[in-house]
Amino acid sequence: MINEILKFNKEFVENKGYVKYITNKFPDKKVAIVSCMDTRLTELLPMALGLKNGDAKIIKNAGGIISHPFGSAMRSLLIGIYELDVKEILVIGHTDCGARHTDSKKIIEKMKQRGIEQKNIDLVKYYGIDFDSWLGGFKDLDLSIKNSVDLIRNHPFVPEEIMIHGLVIDSVTGELRKVI
Repeated sequence: MINEILKFNKEFVENKGYVKYITNKFPDKKVAIVSCMDTRLTELLPMALGLKNGDAKIIKNAGGIISHPFGSAMRSLLIGIYELDVKEILVIGHTDCGARHTDSKKIIEKMKQRGIEQKNIDLVKYYGIDFDSWLGGFKDLDLSIKNSVDLIRNHPFVPEEIMIHGLVIDSVTGELRKVI
């Protein structure tokens, strides 16, 4: 796969395919979006929101969840607010999310099958990581979005004037529904 990517990239650069994407690091619409890494959303999400390159900071992870107040997704939002002039945050979950039904026990079993030793799993547990909440899914999509919105809204480093919204996008049609 990497050879195909490198070959395409060489042609992309030689043909100046990048020109239509030139922008700066500041989001034109002053918005940051937290959403799922689902492949169906790669192009659908920005198109359904009317966004073009340069309009928004998009932070993607499994489930589109802010799982920790000092984790990487929250860090990215804070940098967006304080360094990149983000004024509004959208937390966008989606229908038929694969992360929703993730079973941490099954993932741990797959880790072991692929050579991860039990001592490594025990070490992570020793350091206080709760595998069920860290690797596990969520039952209620709206509640998951609400929890992420609440975590951002009540974060000690997020200014009150930052607008925060929760939405669900239909992973087929792109239709949006407000959660909060």
